[in-house]
Amino acid sequence: MEVWALVMFAALFVLLLAGFPVAFTLGAVALGFGSIFLGLGFFDLLPLRIWGIMTNFTLLAVPLFVFMGVILEKSGIAEELLETMGQLFGRVRGGLAISVVAVGALLAATTGVVGASVVTMAIIALPAMLKHGYSPTLASGTIAASGTLGQIIPPSIILILLADVIGVHVGQLFIAAAVPGMILVFSYMAYIGFIAWKNPEQAPAIAANPNDEHLALKVVKGLLPPLILILAVLGSIFFGIASPTESAAVGALGALLLALIRGTLNLTNLQQALQQTTRLTSMVFLILIGATAFGLVFVGMGGDNLIFDIFNSLPGGKWSFLIISMLLIFILGFFLDFIEICFIVVPIIAPVAIHLGLDPLWFALLIALNLQTSFLTPPFGFSLFYLKASAPSLELTTIYRGVIPFIIIQVAVLAILITFPAVALWLPNKIG
Repeated sequence: MEVWALVMFAALFVLLLAGFPVAFTLGAVALGFGSIFLGLGFFDLLPLRIWGIMTNFTLLAVPLFVFMGVILEKSGIAEELLETMGQLFGRVRGGLAISVVAVGALLAATTGVVGASVVTMAIIALPAMLKHGYSPTLASGTIAASGTLGQIIPPSIILILLADVIGVHVGQLFIAAAVPGMILVFSYMAYIGFIAWKNPEQAPAIAANPNDEHLALKVVKGLLPPLILILAVLGSIFFGIASPTESAAVGALGALLLALIRGTLNLTNLQQALQQTTRLTSMVFLILIGATAFGLVFVGMGGDNLIFDIFNSLPGGKWSFLIISMLLIFILGFFLDFIEICFIVVPIIAPVAIHLGLDPLWFALLIALNLQTSFLTPPFGFSLFYLKASAPSLELTTIYRGVIPFIIIQVAVLAILITFPAVALWLPNKIG
């Protein structure tokens, strides 16, 4: 029966790659194999599992953070940020690209919605970069990579989901992700600075605008609202004032207030934001319910014991397991969405990691950083498609070439975290 659990796992991936809907495929495969090998009575346990999902207080943060991001996207804060940061850094070589990375980090800490960040920056920043002589490969790679920072910089939806699946505290995972997120941001900037120094024609400086006498005021107006929101959301978590779910409610309310102050909050925008939030949240929870059914059958058939025995028999112990599991997630990221990997693969390998003595907080962070690459890796990286849809003039091969250096940077940062776990764990240990 354990072998048939692996057959079920393989059948699931074949159906997913064939294009069948994820949530319904998970449920159908679980129902089919479970009925044959375990009997229909085994599914009496499933309603209790689903009830546990729907009453999970931590997962309540998902729709709240999604709503916050959508409202901020419609409020125009991202556009103002890009314009002011571009004026601030554009006078140095590579400055426009560096400003895109900085804005990507700020948007990640406020919205966490990768698609919205990539599309916004592609529409606003890409034409300006190409107009001023930037290399199309550098411009496209910078925008695509900066948009994915919402995966690792808190408050990130994937961090919330991983914390729930692996069983670590969301606030601790947020704190642990802050340092690697900043390392990634500065690594992007360092790479852009190196390219601008080595090949100035690929990232030229922009002449100062004579109408920039009020630049300082523009920068303050553009930076202050998102910084206040970041302090309210992340500061309340880091200093123990509020739980992640409570801070998500604070963030949603803060986003509404910022939109109201800017005069962009109206019934149309509010209705669109609520509809988009409902669609995204429903998608996440439908997949989670399907993954719960799949996991229930997989464990019932003894698949978890077989997986543990396979990894436990590998030479090298926990390090062999860690390298193989990271490589597996990286390869699956070429073909599957991060939510699918989070709900299908992680529940299978996480118990093995904990049993082998790996720190679950550190392991969750490694998976989060690894999953971030799934947005950039061809052929199915979502950021690549977001960018191509927003800038049809760009060739897909140009976008692919542009993201390769940033994928290498992400893998290098992942290797640093694997080699030196203290990089990720010192801050949560210090804060306690």
